[in-house]
Amino acid sequence: QVQLVESGGGLVQAGGSLRLSCAASGRTFSSFAVGWFRQAPGKEREFVAAISWGGKSTLYADSVKGRFTISRDNANNTMYLQMSSLKPEDTAVYYCAADGAHYRGPTFLRDNTRGVAFWGQGTQVTVSS
Repeated sequence: QVQLVESGGGLVQAGGSLRLSCAASGRTFSSFAVGWFRQAPGKEREFVAAISWGGKSTLYADSVKGRFTISRDNANNTMYLQMSSLKPEDTAVYYCAADGAHYRGPTFLRDNTRGVAFWGQGTQVTVSS
């Protein structure tokens, strides 16, 4: 089992930056691909970014490519999402997620929102114009 806890959300002006963190418990964190999703009011949860278990492979949604950077620190069971050049349309609850299968790349998370094994509780990000 993996438990995920997000932090770092808040209110920021358009053009600003935030860094989200996701702290994981469980010895298997380092063997799972992990990622970030977001859900705006009235919309479905959508993929944002994912990173492979070893950190060498990353994927991003087109809407955040070039502005967001995902990273992980397996020694400390933590994942990050550095968000820059934020836009009002980035406003959403951001969730961290972990793949339940060992040693997979990030593609499964990008393509299988409904198949994600572990979710955090979410952290609110609000970008004002």
